[in-house]
Amino acid sequence: MTPGSNGASTPEDDDPFGYLYADGQARGAQPPSGGYGYPNAVNRVRAVGERKYGQQAAQAPQQPGQTAAYGQVPQQGGYGQPNANYQAPEAFPGGAPTTRQSAHGGGGGGRGRGPNTKGLLIGAIAVVAAVVIGISVAMLGGDDSENTGGDTGASSAPSADESAGEPSRKPSEQTDDEAALPEIDAKALLLGGGATTASDISGAKADGGTYVTGFNTPGASVTWNVNGIPKKGQYRLYVNYGVPGKDADATLSVNGTAQTRPLNMKNFANAAEGDYEKGWTETWANVQLNKGTNTIKISCEQGNQCDVNLDQLYLVKE
Repeated sequence: MTPGSNGASTPEDDDPFGYLYADGQARGAQPPSGGYGYPNAVNRVRAVGERKYGQQAAQAPQQPGQTAAYGQVPQQGGYGQPNANYQAPEAFPGGAPTTRQSAHGGGGGGRGRGPNTKGLLIGAIAVVAAVVIGISVAMLGGDDSENTGGDTGASSAPSADESAGEPSRKPSEQTDDEAALPEIDAKALLLGGGATTASDISGAKADGGTYVTGFNTPGASVTWNVNGIPKKGQYRLYVNYGVPGKDADATLSVNGTAQTRPLNMKNFANAAEGDYEKGWTETWANVQLNKGTNTIKISCEQGNQCDVNLDQLYLVKE
């Protein structure tokens, strides 16, 4: 081949962009009919320097993912509007993941969702249920001390042959059986061994202030034949008496049998020595009685300290 121009069939005529230049156009170069030979390419081209700024060229909308031809400016949206031709990197295979998270909870992993409100609600309900159950158990259980009847601190009663250390008053409220139990004044007792009645010392509770005196002699006694005992069992015998500011005692017998311990008649009133008037008080002892009639005897025996005046006797169910 010789140097020079060999016409339009020379290799430079193969330049796909030859039609853009004057020498190429002189050789008859034409723009390709297929848009540079690429499928689906838009055949809108212009010569270099043909576009003028400030003018809006009418363009057909591009499809997403379509490449603009040479010299063609992609259509832009208004200010603040997304570009229809833009696709985020994560839209392409292998693209970088986005850090934006959906504003609303939805499917997908837990890292893109909000707090687990369902779990929190279940936990709150469980706590409330536990509190309610605890209160219910405490209310239903109650206090064991309320069901003991107050008996845990009570002392046992004296035995049948044991006298009281401190006198206990007759209960103000009694059952029908207790109210029916007999009582007696000193002047109605059977006296023996030199015992007699008197009323010169005030303070006696018996009718007319009459009491038994002369008891400070061995063999002196008072006997009470008790009728109307409702049933066999243990009873408490109360004795009203007066001492001259010092302790005394006597022998107590029930149905002919003397008890092993003496009837305790201490100076519970704390009267001054020799003051009979201030020495009135009472004592008690447990006695075992049969149903119906029984005999109770108080006597001054050898070894007793019997300087005492006797006032009243009465029974209470033990």
